[in-house]
Amino acid sequence: MMFLALDEDGVFLCQMKIPNLRSPSAKVGGIVYFGRMLDKIRLNAEGNLPEDYIKNLGGGFDERLLNFLHVAYGDVVLETLTGKSDDAMLAWCFANGRVPHEEEIEVWNGFMSKRGWRDDANEILTRRKKESGFENRDDIQTMFEYIDADEA
Repeated sequence: MMFLALDEDGVFLCQMKIPNLRSPSAKVGGIVYFGRMLDKIRLNAEGNLPEDYIKNLGGGFDERLLNFLHVAYGDVVLETLTGKSDDAMLAWCFANGRVPHEEEIEVWNGFMSKRGWRDDANEILTRRKKESGFENRDDIQTMFEYIDADEA
């Protein structure tokens, strides 16, 4: 999602990438998406997360990750906002939820990185690509690829 920069009069200046928001493919402790969830929490607290993103905080991919780690979104938000680093937050999740085995992390990463490709999320991916003008972009086959393209 591109985010519009407006001047003090509300006049459009440009579109820009959301600063300090990682790709969903970026890994923390070998786990995809974790860093992005933390980025969204931090950006929201600073008032720098676009409104379109706020309604999905704790849901969607966030919720899948929270279920995978067995932690509650509200608790993760509170701990993240104490200033913990990404690695410290992952350690906190492991201590307060569960520590997935290496093979579970491999399955998680594979599942999430392929979401939208030949699965029940394909309809959502197709709709979002059309809404963003990407319907002819054959290089976008997954939700992660869509997010990266949409935020480029």
